[in-house]
Amino acid sequence: MPRKAIKSEFSASLNRSYPFLNRSYPFKTFFAWQIGFDYRQWVRFLTETICPGRGFQGRRPSMTQLDSELTPPFEIAEPAEWRAPIIFNSPHSGSVYPQDFLTSSRIDLAALRRSEDSFMDELIGDLSQRGFPVVRVNFPRSYVDVNREPYELDPRMFTGRLPSFANTRSMRVAGGLGTIPRVVGDGHEIYRERLSVDDALARIEALYKPYHRALRRLINKAHQRFGTVIVVDCHSMPSIGVSRDEPRRPDVVIGDRYGTSCAPLIPDLVEETMRTLGYSVGRNKPYAGGFITEHYGNPASGLHTVQLELNRAIYMDERRRERGPKFAQVAADFATLANALAAAPLGDLGPFQAAAE
Repeated sequence: MPRKAIKSEFSASLNRSYPFLNRSYPFKTFFAWQIGFDYRQWVRFLTETICPGRGFQGRRPSMTQLDSELTPPFEIAEPAEWRAPIIFNSPHSGSVYPQDFLTSSRIDLAALRRSEDSFMDELIGDLSQRGFPVVRVNFPRSYVDVNREPYELDPRMFTGRLPSFANTRSMRVAGGLGTIPRVVGDGHEIYRERLSVDDALARIEALYKPYHRALRRLINKAHQRFGTVIVVDCHSMPSIGVSRDEPRRPDVVIGDRYGTSCAPLIPDLVEETMRTLGYSVGRNKPYAGGFITEHYGNPASGLHTVQLELNRAIYMDERRRERGPKFAQVAADFATLANALAAAPLGDLGPFQAAAE
């Protein structure tokens, strides 16, 4: 296809479907992976039309070994009958570590696992039998973090030039916690030496994008059927923060991006339910919600996301990384929370029509 035709076709396609994207090409790049645009054509569009001579370096590595170790990379347990449009998601509980990743790491497996939201997928796993879809990621967040933008990448980590559309200046990248993290949760550097850009892009293509496409399809399915949807993004946090000045952490932190990712009814209901069950509850500090909460939450359209951070000391032995004596009770409390959310009046959750001026 001629260069002008590729450029015209892509721009026209985006502008017809997403008029708010009538901006620069790097901004549009962020959305290309979500709307099903052919990746190879998009790469060709970038390298030949927008930035000739600045494309990807070399040939993408084979993902055969990765595919065999991380099969499946994520799982969706969808009930035969949905009880309510509520999706429980565990993006950071993955514990399948590819051998190449372990070999390239300067820290051992125990240190790598400090970034895991260990057992969170198990705490919510039985909810699929109660009528609620459950999504779990099997690869570790220290390998690929799906709770980031698709291309939050630190150029200091890689040999070769990153694509021009990569976000290299976010606060998460600066902290070493981009899409391909540089450090684990306690600040220790992960890699012995720099990675190739092709390796990073291959991980994003093989793991990050399929997960988000599947999550988006599940959200759309619920939204089309019920007119609204709630995504409960489930995480766990260390009981003690990195800074000594940080106050004692509550049992649960609710993150709603300071009131922007969901209707107020949802965090209010979560807080009331958890307090009734005996948990101490905080809001938005130290965790207000990551990419998933921010990106998929659009309350005006009936799309609601809320992040839950559960204090690990409540349900596990953090040092030994073992389930604690209250594990079964905490799992039962999540079922109680799911029931409470299912009883919420869906009509109060949108979508809402804009008021006439």
